[in-house]
Amino acid sequence: MKKWVTFLIISIVAVLLTACGKSEGSSSGSGKGNYPNSTITIVAPTSAGGGWDLTARAIAKNLSETKLVEKPIVVENKPGGGGVTFMATFATKEANNDYMLMVKSPPIIINNLKAEGNSQFGFRDTTPLAQLTKDYGAIAVKADSKYQTLFDLLEDIKRDPKSVTLAGASSPGSMDHLITILPVYKYGIDPKSVKYVSFDGGGESVALLGGNADAIGTDVSTISQYVKSGQVRVLAVTAPERVSIEGLEDVPTLKELGLDTEFTIWRGIFGPKEMSQEAKEYWIEKLTALNETEEWKEDLARNGWQQEFKSGEDFEKFLEEQEVVISDLLKALGMHK
Repeated sequence: MKKWVTFLIISIVAVLLTACGKSEGSSSGSGKGNYPNSTITIVAPTSAGGGWDLTARAIAKNLSETKLVEKPIVVENKPGGGGVTFMATFATKEANNDYMLMVKSPPIIINNLKAEGNSQFGFRDTTPLAQLTKDYGAIAVKADSKYQTLFDLLEDIKRDPKSVTLAGASSPGSMDHLITILPVYKYGIDPKSVKYVSFDGGGESVALLGGNADAIGTDVSTISQYVKSGQVRVLAVTAPERVSIEGLEDVPTLKELGLDTEFTIWRGIFGPKEMSQEAKEYWIEKLTALNETEEWKEDLARNGWQQEFKSGEDFEKFLEEQEVVISDLLKALGMHK
């Protein structure tokens, strides 16, 4: 009898402990667990005012103001090495910190593949949560340039690569450089033979207007203001279809011109590599809801960003596709590690 009583007591205690454990937390992102229960940090791995910073602050503001997330959200700037410095911290010291997210864009792939100034960490060292915005590359010339079409420019480069100066805002092997040489590469010209000059801080547009560059590679949202003012012409965009932006509606895509390629300048948000399933599901749910709010759409329009949403596995697949394009370009430049 004593043995049966002891067994019965142990069984009851076990059931009670199990029930308590389930009530304490849950892996569901729909609010059944206790995540989040403290302040969330979104890191922009750059100085204040840049694209990553503006994106991080827009996400934080809208999640808070719409009450989608009721816990405090703070934005921290962690500049250094074009995002490489914080990426190392995020992939190691913060690898299991469910309360730290990071905003990133194509450099998370570029820096991981590039030989110079590279990062040993890439998107596979994170938990990709969602792509939120998109932009595209543009090949632009001055309004009075002799180059009326992209092929006019490419033929001149083919005849004498060093006679044409191409420019961008990023260093060799980085995003603007890849946008600039993409049509060159697809046209069958050795990208290593091309003269590319880097102008930091948006100086590529000034260089173009000042006659210090024949053509530039930049993003559509940046160049659109110069198109509206009549100062530049865009010869082609790297979008899959023509963009519906004032002054650019009639600009052909690279694909239309027979160059079978495209390049998306996306911005997205990532969790740490060892993020819990509960936190991952929570953020995908909240970011999906954010994408549908009028407040977010108004912020997109105000910043000149285009809406593009992919989450979870769809975002990961997209990153893998982008990796192939970037890898090919860096290999053609002789800059792949």
